[in-house]
Amino acid sequence: MSTSPQLHGRLHGLRFAFGTLSVLPVRVSRWDREAARGGMLCAPLVGVVIGGLAAGVGLALLWLGSGALLAAVGSAAVPAVLTRGLHLDGIADTADGLGSGKPAEDALRIMKQSDIGPFGVITLVFVLLGQVAALAQAYDDSWTRGAVAAVVSAVAARLALTLAARAGVPAARPEGLGAAVAGVVPVAGAVGVAVGVLVAAAGGGLLVESYVPAVAVVVALGASELLLRHCTRRFGGITGDVFGGLAETAATTALVVLSFSA
Repeated sequence: MSTSPQLHGRLHGLRFAFGTLSVLPVRVSRWDREAARGGMLCAPLVGVVIGGLAAGVGLALLWLGSGALLAAVGSAAVPAVLTRGLHLDGIADTADGLGSGKPAEDALRIMKQSDIGPFGVITLVFVLLGQVAALAQAYDDSWTRGAVAAVVSAVAARLALTLAARAGVPAARPEGLGAAVAGVVPVAGAVGVAVGVLVAAAGGGLLVESYVPAVAVVVALGASELLLRHCTRRFGGITGDVFGGLAETAATTALVVLSFSA
């Protein structure tokens, strides 16, 4: 009886994670801070599923006879599709806000507009090119390295969200998804999840006989943390767009590091 509330809380957290961070048919039944906390702690699990599907598409294309480049495009497309492109839109809007050089209020207004400016377009181009190029190199080296790269990058992207939702990181706006999850994760919980992911990445490295997957996660988190701190200073906190930007930054950084091991 005593474990039932805990079990229900974890289920609500899983629903929140998959319902807000993917297009998978999962209904979010609770939007309170407790559910958001559980959801952000479970975010790397969403990365496991999305990364696994991305790897599956890449491997299927290779099995059908495609080259490494097409397999890389397929793997890069899966996370974009399964997030409705929200993370890519987030990094584009964040780039426009940062590139505008305007005060926080004006920059946030620019980020909220539906169109994408020149900074956003340039950022999107280089992010997608970097992801596809890194995945292509990994798949060209071996199917296993490509699959590991797809999974590790997806998990690192969602782990960056867990860490960004830690206590002490404020929201830039009083509304939106950023405000709903800002500061909900205890620091100790965020660190615990990060350690778990690092251990899993090290285990995944055994598949390719390399320690680079774990290093890729560390470097990816470092890059996303730098962006988080810069955005917090510039905007006064985080937004849903910033969360998307952090995810894409971590994913791209992880893939670039992993390409060095190919």
